[in-house]
Amino acid sequence: MSGGSVGATRLLVRGLAQVASPSGTDAPLRGEELRAVDVVERAYVLCEGGRIAAVGRERDLRPLPGEVEEIDGHGLSAIPGLVDCHTHACFEGDRVEEFALRAAGASYEELHAAGGGILSTVRATRAAGEAGLTDALARHVGWMLQAGTTTFEAKSGYGLDRDTELAQLGAIRAAGGVPTWLGAHAVPPEFPAADAYLDFVLEEVLPLAAPLAEAADVFLERGAFDAAQARRYLEACAGAGLTLRLHGDQFTEAGAIPLAIDLRARSVDHLESTGTGGIAALAGSDVVGVLLPASALFLGRPMPPARALVDAGAAIALATDFNPGSAFCESLPLVCSLACTQLGGLEPAEALAACTVNAAHVLARADRKGRVEPGHDADLVLLAADDWRYLAYHLGGPVVHTVIRGGEVAWSTRA
Repeated sequence: MSGGSVGATRLLVRGLAQVASPSGTDAPLRGEELRAVDVVERAYVLCEGGRIAAVGRERDLRPLPGEVEEIDGHGLSAIPGLVDCHTHACFEGDRVEEFALRAAGASYEELHAAGGGILSTVRATRAAGEAGLTDALARHVGWMLQAGTTTFEAKSGYGLDRDTELAQLGAIRAAGGVPTWLGAHAVPPEFPAADAYLDFVLEEVLPLAAPLAEAADVFLERGAFDAAQARRYLEACAGAGLTLRLHGDQFTEAGAIPLAIDLRARSVDHLESTGTGGIAALAGSDVVGVLLPASALFLGRPMPPARALVDAGAAIALATDFNPGSAFCESLPLVCSLACTQLGGLEPAEALAACTVNAAHVLARADRKGRVEPGHDADLVLLAADDWRYLAYHLGGPVVHTVIRGGEVAWSTRA
């Protein structure tokens, strides 16, 4: 992720009104633990060598020898760097015309069946070439950074051929993101059916994609891939050493949650159509439910049952689903606002944990990201408010003041 730098090995943020961080050391957090936040009032954070060295009250801060870059945090509050664990940020083109058609009454599924939707972005992404994809991703990552995202996942799936899928994964990795191979996103027009397409990707693309990606994902949904096809794809990807994830229950319950549990997937994402049986099954498993309220809002779909999932004991995370068709939104603060107002009433603390430590768990990084505590990566968001709950409270406003990544200023309103 791009941005400026203070260029010092030690960075002191002092005078903060608050430092807020999810409590404990476990991940993922569930139930009561999800809403527990440690708050230090009138605080400082010291970063050394890209890690958090100390967090405490300003009155306990002793003089620091040697060169230290300082940031005045008066009037600001600090939270962990936000972790966006589900995006499709590596794409070219837009779907603004489809947005207008949807606003006039066309459904997402109707547009997809008519050759629009995902396949429209596939055409633009294939035409962009490697350099075009690199430039587009850099632009999108810059937007995410300004919204407080310091760690992001991004999926392929807009190539659906060998060269573009590999170019997407390479661009994501080069940009410092966590690459996920979404080789089973849709069936491209050059293949007669899903099974024939899977024959191709598993034989010709998977051996080359596996060394570039950390995880594999599949769109298990009516009109995309069914449960049997998703199982075939995911089992092959697991055999190649990839972590498993699923798009599931977005429009219909088609077996995504049982499959995710059976295959020990890291997450199942969307869940707008999940019923009581799916909620109970997820709560009794180690699979994280990644909720994408911006997508549900953008498409006019029911919101995922976040409150019911949390109350049942399921582990949840929040993410943007940033993509050009169903969630043209890069802002995790906006997602937190939606979580607290539209998802059955998640508390601000639950939303914070869901897009920090729990999202980091989905990406296998909770040991070093998602909390403001010594030893963790020095990724911080300084909010332009003296109360950290403005993260969700200030709906769509300029709540992010400064973003620190790896102990260096990556973006700031003061720049």
